[in-house]
Amino acid sequence: MVFALSGHMKAEEVAELKTLFDRDYRTIVLDLGDVRLADRDAVKFLLDCEAGGMKLENCPAYVREWMAREKD
Repeated sequence: MVFALSGHMKAEEVAELKTLFDRDYRTIVLDLGDVRLADRDAVKFLLDCEAGGMKLENCPAYVREWMAREKD
């Protein structure tokens, strides 16, 4: 299943997404091609998703860089 996100990813949306994705992360592909802004909660959420086996597609470069810094 591909789930496309767009616009801004903030803490409020993260809480809603956690509820939606509370099942098996490995069956979901998250398409981030239209995400324009993400806050720290969103970046941490994406790190958790990826660690749980979810595939992230079209992740904006600044989000990918931020995720790499958060891992350190």
